[in-house]
Amino acid sequence: MFNLTVNPEILEKNIAYCRDKKIALPTFAMMKDPDKIPAAMKDQLKSIGLWDLHSANLFRITWNNEQKDSGGLFGGPNHFLLPPELTGCHANIIMLAGRWFPTGSHKVGATYGCLAPGLVTGQFDPQKTKAVWPSTGNYCRGGAYISALLACKAIAILPEEMSQERFEWLSKIAGRVIATPGCESNVKEIFDKCWELRNSGEDLQIFNQFDELGNPLWHYAVTGSAIEKVLNRYLTGGKRFAGYISSSGSGGTLAAGYYLKKQFPHTKIAAAEALQCPTLLQNGFGGHRIEGIGDKHVPWIHDCKNTDFVIAVDDEPTMRLLRLFNERKGKKALIAGGVNPDLVDKLDLLGISGIGNMIAAIKFAKYNELTENDYMVSIATDSMQLYGSRLTELSEARGPYSETDVQRDIQLLESIGIANMKELTYYEKKAIHNLKYYTWIEQQGKDVKELNSQWYDHDYWANTFDQVQALDELITEFNDRVGILKI
Repeated sequence: MFNLTVNPEILEKNIAYCRDKKIALPTFAMMKDPDKIPAAMKDQLKSIGLWDLHSANLFRITWNNEQKDSGGLFGGPNHFLLPPELTGCHANIIMLAGRWFPTGSHKVGATYGCLAPGLVTGQFDPQKTKAVWPSTGNYCRGGAYISALLACKAIAILPEEMSQERFEWLSKIAGRVIATPGCESNVKEIFDKCWELRNSGEDLQIFNQFDELGNPLWHYAVTGSAIEKVLNRYLTGGKRFAGYISSSGSGGTLAAGYYLKKQFPHTKIAAAEALQCPTLLQNGFGGHRIEGIGDKHVPWIHDCKNTDFVIAVDDEPTMRLLRLFNERKGKKALIAGGVNPDLVDKLDLLGISGIGNMIAAIKFAKYNELTENDYMVSIATDSMQLYGSRLTELSEARGPYSETDVQRDIQLLESIGIANMKELTYYEKKAIHNLKYYTWIEQQGKDVKELNSQWYDHDYWANTFDQVQALDELITEFNDRVGILKI
């Protein structure tokens, strides 16, 4: 559970600070339903860009942003449908689109879920304490952005092999950017850098996405609610919700599935990961190119008992489909093959991990023999907005995208099968859970009693996710005392 103990002295400082900076905070209720955002705040947003460093953009931490780069307000949850004409499986795949969050990724929501509780309880002092955001990419971008909106100093940590776009943007936003050795799967090196910072004597607080409960809490409450709204639109006339598929990553996005299982008890949750680093599937290791998936460990915040499938995705098909979906010749061939041109124009809403999630969903559908009456849901964490350099690199390494490449990649998409996946038994889930010991108890100093509680205590996760209302009450009281948010 969150520690919601209030530090009155720091809380008073935070209230005065936010009053001076004219900063108000959105509640979880507002992030789920932007109709609850005060009209005066919406009026401000009409003249503010989606990525602008303006505190009003805290109120754009929602799946419901209007699809505009400036001045947009709100509509329904942003999503798009991947039909059988594209995927080759009978079921439809609903993809939630992270493109329209500030920073171009939903990770900004998870970082808010981690930082906001510290502000409204007085456990974090933005005037003197640096916020450290370790991640494999988008989470540290989101953390640096949230820190900038709150006018506090930030340190971003990410692997040196992440995309050029990430580093260029971070260099303008974060007070300090640290590149650790390796690629997407080199999480241990990030953790080592965190220990180095802890021991440096600097006044800082580390918000580690892999163990911060605010990460899954935000997805449980906000992402889960957004998906439920979308499903209520599609599940008519005998249609069924079959599964929620999400990259394992930090473990945060999987929490939307825990919410959905309560609303749709017969659904299944599948965790996707890179075949080149099959930590969950084979207790394995390695390096891969699917940016957005951290691995070589099981995140502390992953509820392993509530995960039904593990699906490994080969990064080579992922990178090849990146070209098929974004190169002119690939788009033309997809349209000629019967894919709706409007959908082809939207395929750039799939970033690299989004394509990986799509492949995992296709495998899930084929394994479970889903029909045209079934719907699955997955996540497009970000879009090609953040990966233009990767297309350039692929062209330089492999040459121009030819008609032969197009046909081979279409065949590749059509031939996705059910290899390298596992439907988990009780003890296979427990085996994955037990892997947490080596990272979190031996290396990171967690309490083994809490590790056991995660598996044996039925209330451990429920008690965490049931704190949304308590947090909203604290945020509302904080805003009332700051006094700038007019309801």
